[in-house]
Amino acid sequence: MDQVEPHSTVLKAFRFALDPTGAQVEAFTRHAGAARWAYNHALAMKMSAHQEWRRELQQLVDHGVPEVEARKKVRVPVPTKPAIQKHLNQIKGDSRTPDLPEDASGPERPCPWWHEVNNFVFQSAFIDADRAWQNWLDSIRGARAGGPVGYPRFKKKGRSRESFRLHHHTKRPGIRFATHRRLRLPTIGEVRLHTSAKRLTRLVERSEAVVQSVAISRAGHRWYASVLCKVNTHFPEGPTRIQRERGRVGVDLGVNHLAILSQPFESNDPGTAFVANPRFLRAAHHRLAKAQRALSRAEKGSQRYQKARNRVARLHHHVAMRRQTALHTLTKQLATRFAEIAIEDLSVAGMTRSARGSLDKPGLRVKQKAGLNRAVLDTSPGELRRQLTYKTSWYGSTLAVLDRWFPSSKTCSACGWQNPHLTLADRTFHCANCTFTIDRDLNAARNIAAHAVPVDQPVAPGRGETQNARRATVRPPGPRAGRQKAMKREDTSPPRPVPSQRNDPLTLFTLAPTYAAPCRER
Repeated sequence: MDQVEPHSTVLKAFRFALDPTGAQVEAFTRHAGAARWAYNHALAMKMSAHQEWRRELQQLVDHGVPEVEARKKVRVPVPTKPAIQKHLNQIKGDSRTPDLPEDASGPERPCPWWHEVNNFVFQSAFIDADRAWQNWLDSIRGARAGGPVGYPRFKKKGRSRESFRLHHHTKRPGIRFATHRRLRLPTIGEVRLHTSAKRLTRLVERSEAVVQSVAISRAGHRWYASVLCKVNTHFPEGPTRIQRERGRVGVDLGVNHLAILSQPFESNDPGTAFVANPRFLRAAHHRLAKAQRALSRAEKGSQRYQKARNRVARLHHHVAMRRQTALHTLTKQLATRFAEIAIEDLSVAGMTRSARGSLDKPGLRVKQKAGLNRAVLDTSPGELRRQLTYKTSWYGSTLAVLDRWFPSSKTCSACGWQNPHLTLADRTFHCANCTFTIDRDLNAARNIAAHAVPVDQPVAPGRGETQNARRATVRPPGPRAGRQKAMKREDTSPPRPVPSQRNDPLTLFTLAPTYAAPCRER
């Protein structure tokens, strides 16, 4: 993310818990189902075009044309949102008007219920399908940051997240706040909020915020509204006086403690340097295990099964919300109290990799490693870094990152001597060079504060790592880092069809290792 100006317009999302009526819950479910259907419809059209491209390519290869030349000759456009929307308008039915007699023998027209939901539900679903397809193409080309993105899959009812998105129309404003506690949505009406939206409504009244869209989603037993607004934000030019006095702080993330700081929050209380780990998942373990047993005993598809499933989802949602609250509290305190926050570049995926091994070389202490992985994921180190990335720009502080291969726990923070024989069981660091003794995690936090490098171009929120699936950088290298070449090439083949799908016209052929994306429709 580039350096922001003191006064700039940014996109911010304001999330509110909803308190809908029974009829509004049914409307939410109907809109979410329509969004899921529209996404699957758009993805099916893309897959059909992709299948046709594979078929024509295979025909040329069978006739002796080299595959490289055949890829250049085959041009099958993959339909995008405008073409999909136009095609759907031509074939969709209408339950308000019965079909004509001459159409009775023809194929059944899809979505005759389209008039019961808002039209933006279909358009936003088509946009999501285009983004999913483009993410897959960018991933196999090596042009997308983060891990590899698999072939787009259909959304299944009961498995995918219930959500839909409505956009704000400038000529016919349908998304607005009737009061501080009521949000008006097109086609649905006014929905009551659990909390007050006074802060956002006052920004809108002062013309400092403009509503762009609202995303309605279900998490556990709650429905939430995420209102996306274009906000005129004043970014501080630098740290405040209190932040400059506190300077830099090193943050070592762990399991025994959620975070250990190189200097405490309160100067006169050294104990505030150790942030306790709430362990929300372990606190709810007994209730979760009981709910999971009840779910496993219920017959799948029955009413008792659905009730038990809702119970499990509700408990997991409570754990997630409590964890999110604790992380937001910690990251805001760090971003507002210190001028610079130094953290480690942790490989969470590598830290939480399973120890099962293989049939030839089975792993050791698999159960213990699974418990450690569960505890590490409960602290959410990746989410903590993501929050610090954007909150530091909000409050005038900066973020510094330490290289993941630096031995922060094995290095003495006083003299720099390293102890290569230090194990995880050693909770106290004893320096053999200067006889310095200190807590292991506090020593690591001080090393992080001393050796972390400021981030010139922090990662944008939600983008993950700055390397693509081939472990090559997708951004221009900074002044301190050299360009890293690609180390591997991912397999670009989609999953092979199972026997039950081989007669499905939308089932894809296996891709060649070097896939050339078909051209888009102009």
